[in-house]
Amino acid sequence: MQRRQLGPDGLTVPEIGLGCWQLGGGWGNDWNDDVARQTLQMAVDSGVRFIDTADVYGDGASERSIGRFLAGRTGTDIVVATKLGRAGIYPDGYTRASLREATQRSLERLQVDALDLTQLHCVPTDVLRQGHVFDWLRELQQEGLIRRWGASVESVDEGMICLEQEGLASLQVIFNIFRQKPAEVLFPRAVERKVGIIVRLPLASGLLGGKITRATTFRADDHRHFNRDGAMFNVGETFAGLELERGITAIEQLAPLVPAGMTMGQMALRWILDHPAVSVVIPGASRPDQVRANVDAAAVPPLPAALHEQLAGMYRAHVRDFIRGPY
Repeated sequence: MQRRQLGPDGLTVPEIGLGCWQLGGGWGNDWNDDVARQTLQMAVDSGVRFIDTADVYGDGASERSIGRFLAGRTGTDIVVATKLGRAGIYPDGYTRASLREATQRSLERLQVDALDLTQLHCVPTDVLRQGHVFDWLRELQQEGLIRRWGASVESVDEGMICLEQEGLASLQVIFNIFRQKPAEVLFPRAVERKVGIIVRLPLASGLLGGKITRATTFRADDHRHFNRDGAMFNVGETFAGLELERGITAIEQLAPLVPAGMTMGQMALRWILDHPAVSVVIPGASRPDQVRANVDAAAVPPLPAALHEQLAGMYRAHVRDFIRGPY
């Protein structure tokens, strides 16, 4: 995999990482630390060097799994990014003390002395505008508890607020063939500010994997069932904010555009990597074989300009005006 710059301090990482929300478990499932270990091992063996987690994933279980996996490894260049701001803090518990306590807990679970990167985890827009949270992160950085800080945001507007903050290393955004808006304004500003872009939900909750059909059903404890209309959290985190039927219709328009010899998922990941502002893409994986399939997309050559134009046209005609939630 090619390495790309992440932030202004010269850090580089391979362009495909691992999102650890699903790591060894999932909605309503018991945490399986052995599967987590196997998945992490496959990622490292496949060249992944950027791992993204959060303190709220599995109520800390994701961080603990990563901490156990990395414990005792010396000379590694693996970058672990975590997030804070949801567990026990959201929506109105943002204080200097609460961010410090969350940071200390992540340090303990990950078994490290300093966090490589910590990110505000989709905190309310008003909290971002007030700006105190950024000051508190700077203090933690000055104390050596965190090396870099960034923000995971829900909308372009939130991202633009964050980009005005000195010291911001990264922005994590939802960006995929069904969520093209960040490339219009946010990415150019991020490049200007030398802020890294971390892309989550590259396959739109599996829609862009090409295997979800009108006959697909989801377990009651799967967010694609209980949050498909935003009942529990931002609807944009599920199917890119599209109603499922609308998403499947868009997939049907997309399918004929997939080049021969390429899967829809590979095309979707390659489309993201074709944007030079992107530092790293973090598809999730709950099994080792999924990691391997995601990494293989890095070997796919850039998509032709004509295909990019077709995908932009499909987005404008069948997706853009139907996205719900902050965007």
